[in-house]
Amino acid sequence: MRALGAALAIALAGCASYPHAQEAAPARTALWRPVDAGTGAIAEVEALEALAAAYPDSGSVRLRLLNAQLGAEDYDASIPTLRWLDERGYVFSEAARRELPELVGAERAAQVSALIREPAEPVAASTVFATVPSQAGLVESLAIDPGTGLMAATSVSRHSVWLGSADGDWREFAPPGAGNLSGIFLDPGRKTLWVAVGHIDGGPEESAGFAGLIAMSPEGAEQQRIAAPPGANLSDIHHAPDGTIFASDPRGGGIYRLRPGSDALETLVSPGSFRSPQGLATSADGMRLYVSDYRYGIVVVPLDGQPIERLATDLPILLDGIDGLWRHGSELIAVQNGTSTMRIVALRLSEDGRRITGHRVLEQANTDWTEPLSGYLGQDALYYVGNGQWDRLVEGRPDPSRPFVETRVRKLPLDR
Repeated sequence: MRALGAALAIALAGCASYPHAQEAAPARTALWRPVDAGTGAIAEVEALEALAAAYPDSGSVRLRLLNAQLGAEDYDASIPTLRWLDERGYVFSEAARRELPELVGAERAAQVSALIREPAEPVAASTVFATVPSQAGLVESLAIDPGTGLMAATSVSRHSVWLGSADGDWREFAPPGAGNLSGIFLDPGRKTLWVAVGHIDGGPEESAGFAGLIAMSPEGAEQQRIAAPPGANLSDIHHAPDGTIFASDPRGGGIYRLRPGSDALETLVSPGSFRSPQGLATSADGMRLYVSDYRYGIVVVPLDGQPIERLATDLPILLDGIDGLWRHGSELIAVQNGTSTMRIVALRLSEDGRRITGHRVLEQANTDWTEPLSGYLGQDALYYVGNGQWDRLVEGRPDPSRPFVETRVRKLPLDR
């Protein structure tokens, strides 16, 4: 049991780093294999090897495989897995770097030591753009009106929207009976804020409240509610250029769509298809939806009913752990807060939008971060929450021993 215990500690305490830019030859796409909570319970080596083949860019799957190999004391098999992680820039914690060579035995220690690299230097490229007062609690996302400077931030812990600007003067609006407010965008043409609502804070089910979409005026007046399908909890949302709203359910694993002029959400991808879908972005031609599955990679969902694919790449990079996701021209901008060292990357897409052909790091391991979260993509910069405070929320309630602090909204130029 010592080997398994050490392996679990290793997997939970790693970090990753990459060169600033990488290029790849074309890669073939692959159909997406549905994943759910049961997939996350797979623990046998052979089954995890098959899972790693199905999701070849998921670091979390490889770490589970490493855990299983070490737990079975199959140390020879663990070396290729360690090499795979090393090729993708994975950096283990200080404790794991010390313990791994001891764990695999003296005859393998030197080989394993060569596959354990030191942490990369931080890349700090953003500046603080605005602050949201500590009273707002756990701020998850934000929207900005570039014409007026109005900012809107969602508070998961207070079930509310906070309106203000970079100069301050924040005010709170709490829709009655609503669940946790998360994803948000501003439709300036219609002067409407759309907010995604669901039960995502880990609290008791009886505190769930309304789940769905809420439309508000920029002054905070509620305009419309559209309920989610039974059992669905919405979190991230994306407003496509044609007016369609897409929303992801990180608990149930489905994707939902609100067409222009409709007053009801429809199921685009059935629950249980993804483990924890997060960020959403449409392709340049509007024919596909990109979805980040937090544990398994990036998904390509054709909007014409064709089979769902995995966004492929031949680059040695990790594509799991992505929270916020946006398309900026021919690149996807991704906040990877589930791949410590946490980072923000730009992923260049192929002409057909079905593969990743380039990778560059915009920011990583900023010493001012706690956890970068979602935000708003402007014309030439990403505005995002730099000090996520999920660790100050325990089972849906604020931790009294760690009160919330003000939220720092950071501005990251994209033309680096």
